[in-house]
Amino acid sequence: MLKVANSVISASRITGVLPVVNGGTGVTTSTGTGNTVLSASPTLSGDVNLSTGNLIPSTAAKGVNFTANTPAAGMTSQLLNWYEEGTWTPVASPSTGSLTAYASSGFYTRIGRTVNLQGVVTVTTLGTAGGGFNIAGLPFSVNSSISQMVGLARDAGVSGKLGQVYVYSNNTSLQLQDVAGLEGIAVWFANASWRFNLAYFI
Repeated sequence: MLKVANSVISASRITGVLPVVNGGTGVTTSTGTGNTVLSASPTLSGDVNLSTGNLIPSTAAKGVNFTANTPAAGMTSQLLNWYEEGTWTPVASPSTGSLTAYASSGFYTRIGRTVNLQGVVTVTTLGTAGGGFNIAGLPFSVNSSISQMVGLARDAGVSGKLGQVYVYSNNTSLQLQDVAGLEGIAVWFANASWRFNLAYFI
């Protein structure tokens, strides 16, 4: 029930607004701190507009459920329960020899179980490094049942050569190869700056 002035109006007769009963046990309950929490699982019709604030699930793995949509035959989930974006630091190591010095940085966006990854590794002092190189430090490990996902890479520092980056067999790192799929990178020398992007599943 919603009390207005000296009258009492049945909540079932109110449309377009969510009745608030201060300290009550009806549709909503005041927490006493300025917040109002749902005391049941109401069904709302029409759009819900937030003038300020966010929708914040208090339990992990809860989100927006799209089961009202007709799925494709291979559907395994219709719950959007994760969004995250941030930075990560690629950790490079050569296939042979040692890499004396390099700089690296990266960004990622995770939507559900898909991770979109960007990174750059710039060789500042080559040392004795040779062959290709592995890139560890992924923000999320790759799903072990899915491998060999491939992304693009390009040396923007020296030659402009193309390469590819793919999920390594350990599912926690990537390997950078030349565009022909060989392990060796044609421009293993100082100032090579490999920029790459990849989408993978967790």
